[in-house]
Amino acid sequence: MQAQGDNRLAAATSDYLRLHADNPVDWREWGDEAFAEARERGVPVFASVGYATCHWCHVMARESFADPEVGAALREGFVAVKVDREERPDVDAALMGAASAFTRQLGWPLSVFLTPEGLPFYAGTYFPPEARQGMPGFRDVLAAVGTAWHEQRDAVAGTAEQVQQALRDAAAGQGGEAPDATAVRAALAAVARAEDPEHGGLGTGQKFPQAPLLLALVDVDRDLAGRLLDAAAGDDAVIAAGGYSHLRGRDGGFFRYATQRDWSVPHFERMLVDNAQLLHVATLLGRETVARGLVGFLRDVLRLPGGAFAIAEDAESTVDGERVEGGWHLAPPDATVERPPLDRLVVTAANGLAIEALAVRALRDGDETALALARGAAEHLLELHASDPAALVHASLDGRPSPAAATATDAGCLASGLLALAAATGEARWAIAARAILEAAPDPTRTSSGGPALQLGPDADGDAPSGQAALAGALQALYALTGDAAHLDRAARVLDPRPAMRNPIAGPAMLRVAARIAEPPRTLVLIGDPPAAVRREPGAFVATPEQAAELAAAGFALLEGKSAPAAYRCEGFVCELPQPY
Repeated sequence: MQAQGDNRLAAATSDYLRLHADNPVDWREWGDEAFAEARERGVPVFASVGYATCHWCHVMARESFADPEVGAALREGFVAVKVDREERPDVDAALMGAASAFTRQLGWPLSVFLTPEGLPFYAGTYFPPEARQGMPGFRDVLAAVGTAWHEQRDAVAGTAEQVQQALRDAAAGQGGEAPDATAVRAALAAVARAEDPEHGGLGTGQKFPQAPLLLALVDVDRDLAGRLLDAAAGDDAVIAAGGYSHLRGRDGGFFRYATQRDWSVPHFERMLVDNAQLLHVATLLGRETVARGLVGFLRDVLRLPGGAFAIAEDAESTVDGERVEGGWHLAPPDATVERPPLDRLVVTAANGLAIEALAVRALRDGDETALALARGAAEHLLELHASDPAALVHASLDGRPSPAAATATDAGCLASGLLALAAATGEARWAIAARAILEAAPDPTRTSSGGPALQLGPDADGDAPSGQAALAGALQALYALTGDAAHLDRAARVLDPRPAMRNPIAGPAMLRVAARIAEPPRTLVLIGDPPAAVRREPGAFVATPEQAAELAAAGFALLEGKSAPAAYRCEGFVCELPQPY
């Protein structure tokens, strides 16, 4: 066992893990070695999941993980494992699914206790150092878990097995036929019942931007999608005056969520996945000011050297030597306050969402800045994360690949981004790269890799599309370009939208893709230099005659025979006569 003061995490491919390298806790990374040590020592595993820009993760780190007494308790009675949810979304999803058996207040930091065989038997989120407001203190939790482990081992094992059986039952209980497009759209439209009539947004508690839901609603109820986006964005005049408005900061980026029903107090961290998808939504809804601000935020704040985007900006800034949540955002615009740090992890899925949103913006609005940003990120990802499509990289830090396995969300989101970039530019190389990634991608599984297998509950969309939704959506888009029914059949096999029908807010991306799979693809091939109004129509793909010929030769059948400058409207690969501009 490592002595206090050693920093096992110093060389990790994660800013979050590196933040904990000097803790008095003897942290390990998730993997077989940690669980093997737990079996050898006969102690449970404590897994702490968070991410580098998580405010309450920082708080628990300062209060507990920096405390030598807590470090000693963890070293003596547990094998302690640190997990970056951005680097290991598979582990995060598995542990979050198990934690739902113990608490409804899910979030990060996530604190899970597991047997040496990898079975969760107790979980929570943030624990204060001492008991407070009905929450047990972390020291008390460690003591109680340790006592239960040594004195009531059979009961602990029984709890762990009950959790696993509940997850198995949930995964097995999805019967019936896949819903048709009409039923899917009706389920999505029904979320209007949760709209807050007084302050806007959904629900009457904390307000989230709900980016995947807004993107799905654009296809179903544009008015509702517009109201929800406008509620989160707040007032343009406030932004112009140098402040923040609801969830939108003065530099155009959106915060994670609002802590109050009236949007008055944001939680100040800003995530790539939220802002990329909100850019996509704002572009489709024609919210020019919001979209332009989001492009600027991606360019000026999250873009890293090399062209890719950081996964997030921290909630905290350093003000007068202390870490303060929202410090930079709350200071006057002319004050000298250090900007919040970035979590510099480059995650494939999140960058894919950004590439797609930027490409859609470039196609519809002729935004050259957005196009340059999309190209730069795509070049970086193809060179460093997808040079071998069969060995896709999930994440990297400073150009160094993480050992974490790529996910179906990575493959699907990157492929969708590349297909959108092909549609905006007509360049065959992006579509060819997307196809290679999808053909090499295994279908999603329900176990996590790199450690003991943990069963996952039914897939759901979180702040990004689930693996099912991302992969199936990209396969459907590839089918729309190639006409190869094998891609559509695989999309239908990958996606099971039935759980999302019961809770559309938890599965909007799944439902959006399900509706598209259920209907023939509608596409609009634009050869030459189409007017702006036509470029904004759904399903547009712009190419020169030469590009169309290259795409057709590469197997993208939608472009076959389309050489004259004109608009070609197609449904299910049956095209109307070309309409001259």
